[in-house]
Amino acid sequence: PAAQRPPLARSAVKAVEEMTPIDEDTDVVLSEADLAIAQRVHVGAIPCELGASVQVTPAKRQGFFIVQVKDVRNARYFMHPVESRTGAIRLEDPKRGALWLQLGNKSMLMSQKLGKRLADECMNPDQVTLAEEMKRNPPRSLLEPLDPPANANK
Repeated sequence: PAAQRPPLARSAVKAVEEMTPIDEDTDVVLSEADLAIAQRVHVGAIPCELGASVQVTPAKRQGFFIVQVKDVRNARYFMHPVESRTGAIRLEDPKRGALWLQLGNKSMLMSQKLGKRLADECMNPDQVTLAEEMKRNPPRSLLEPLDPPANANK
């Protein structure tokens, strides 16, 4: 019975996860806007905080990506672009409930099922440059008035 089996070693779980093919069968049809978003996705190994990293690789199907977090989980996701009202680049794996969010200064991998970030502060060289520039010249707060009133110092 399953109750009497000892738990699998972490290395065995990792080996099974890495060898299990990702289900790339999806009925998602990408629009021209989605394909345009896909062209802006940073690919390659992207280092993150706490020693984690995320590998973003274009899949065989145009506009789709394999996203793998390299840490103790080594979880893999089959993601596609989704339009965002904010302009952020957003990739989703609806089957596994994962979301890759790429901003100008960092990226993050989130689990919508668990409601937490799996990897944060992930930055490729372009994002590192922008993050450093934002530290030197912080953007104006949305709560600040555009121009101070003329009689503010009176």
